[in-house]
Amino acid sequence: MKLVIGNKNYSSWSLRPWLLLRQAGIAFEEIPVRLGTPGFAAQIAQYSPAGKVPTLVDGDITVWDSLSISEYLAERFPEKALWPADPAARALARSVCAEMHSGFANVRNQLPMNVTAVLPGCGWNVAVQREVERIAAIWTDLRTRFGAEGPFLFGTFTVADAFYAPVVSRFATYGIHLPDAAKQYADFILALPAMQEWIAAAREERDFLADDEPYRTVPDHPDAIIIHH
Repeated sequence: MKLVIGNKNYSSWSLRPWLLLRQAGIAFEEIPVRLGTPGFAAQIAQYSPAGKVPTLVDGDITVWDSLSISEYLAERFPEKALWPADPAARALARSVCAEMHSGFANVRNQLPMNVTAVLPGCGWNVAVQREVERIAAIWTDLRTRFGAEGPFLFGTFTVADAFYAPVVSRFATYGIHLPDAAKQYADFILALPAMQEWIAAAREERDFLADDEPYRTVPDHPDAIIIHH
């Protein structure tokens, strides 16, 4: 099984299935491609007809889009219980994942994924705050409902945690204030060994995607490779 992903510093979509596989203990080969580089289109075309990351290749089966990949993995490995077993909880988990997948445009646009940066206060506006409050409300509600079953959104680790992990990273980058229950959840996810592994790898990258850096014009690392799309 192969997972094709983009730069760990920037690719929020790639983090979702990567974390899902890591947390579930499913073996896979990681194939990184460098976003924005001249060779990106040719590289990703070898794996994905959509020309985007992430893409999962399992033998002669190719799956793209993080939600489709998650659904495929849940079916492929039912013993991993990647969705809650209870039908009502499973429906709720799918709903909050779909909301994350298709919504929160202001958070996406104003607080872009940037694992290695520290940018408190950047990108904040009233529209962003409304979406932050909605995300915090989702986390707080789920932790209230399922907290007795474990530390994740639905007690045990599910697709929902993988889907909100990039937001946890974004909130850390931009110093977003969260109510206590939501902050406790975010801190827990950020401290997961798999998340720390992703963060450490992001710090080793040298690509500086200028078009994805609205709040920095100069890279922090002296050996950075500046890339314009």
